[in-house]
Amino acid sequence: MPVITNIEDLRVLAQKRVPRMFYDYADSGSWTESTYRANEADFQSIKLRQRVAVNMENRSTATTMIGQKVAMPVAIAPTGLTGMQHADGEILGALAAKKFGIPFTLSTMSICSIEDVAKATDGHPFWFQLYMMKDRDYIARLIDRAKAVKCSALVITLDLQILGQRHKDLKNGLSAPPKLTLANMINIASKPRWALGMLGTPRRQFGNIVGHVKGVENMGSLSEWTAKQFDPALNWGDVEWIKQRWGGKIILKGIQDVEDARLAVNSGADALIVSNHGGRQLDGAESSIRALSAIIDAVDSQIEVHMDGGIRSGQDVLKAVALGAKGTYIGRAFLYGLGALGEAGVTKALEIIHKELDITMAFCGRTDINTVDKTILLPGTF
Repeated sequence: MPVITNIEDLRVLAQKRVPRMFYDYADSGSWTESTYRANEADFQSIKLRQRVAVNMENRSTATTMIGQKVAMPVAIAPTGLTGMQHADGEILGALAAKKFGIPFTLSTMSICSIEDVAKATDGHPFWFQLYMMKDRDYIARLIDRAKAVKCSALVITLDLQILGQRHKDLKNGLSAPPKLTLANMINIASKPRWALGMLGTPRRQFGNIVGHVKGVENMGSLSEWTAKQFDPALNWGDVEWIKQRWGGKIILKGIQDVEDARLAVNSGADALIVSNHGGRQLDGAESSIRALSAIIDAVDSQIEVHMDGGIRSGQDVLKAVALGAKGTYIGRAFLYGLGALGEAGVTKALEIIHKELDITMAFCGRTDINTVDKTILLPGTF
């Protein structure tokens, strides 16, 4: 086993252990992937101010996100097909997040169901991410299921009314479970650890959908249903309907524009996430870290602002917080850890990010994450 010191080490190991179609699903963007790459690259141009002769004792990265205590300003982002990166992936991710003291967000398009995750975590509250579908009756029941297991926040994704084209998914013939073509069987045979895990779990389809929608009982009917269900007519009236049905805390994901941020404030949501869906939707959109400052200035503390996209280190987390984000999300960094080593890999990813965050904060002359602001950044680089 190689010595793992950073998120890139986990990515390399995950690429070796996860079948190509599922690794590529996680590690790709739409069209030319320019926004996907910019999300990560644009962090690098922001420089930190190193301070010296500052007392670095008694450091704390603890804070809150939407009023919930967190060990660091990081949540696990909602990621589809997580249970195809590693058997029971959503359960393992939720367990690691629970033990570490940060939020876990379960995707509508998860392999493990809402009830699976709630049972495995002994009812520990997690967040649930909702896609608006045309089948409003199904959405109403899905919201009720999340309420029944006491999910503590609902994350509404606003930027997937239609699907951005990801070339690798088309070329790989992405499906869950994978189609048994010769190429897929050869590739899976080279990933024995993954294959044994999948043989040992019954969870291989979309657990929040199969058996919960009339006529959707297998992969064939599921594919047909989902292809027609993402709702291009989604609007702010739908957000209000969801808010009333849910009755709890709401986070709006996919805000990249100042006008939309102001509308998010007017919606009465508790937080918004500056996000371009990891570069998987509009290729050519601005990176999330570059969009962050203008949105924070526009909403002027009327709503809690979080940030998602391109975070691969604790330094990235610190830079986002310095620019005003109250919380950040890791998607790919989480999936790399999961694909590499299961629950232990997710824990390792969180430990890496926390250590980098803690040490970098100290080098910048701060001992409390809640005191971090733009003054730790080198002027002219952000």
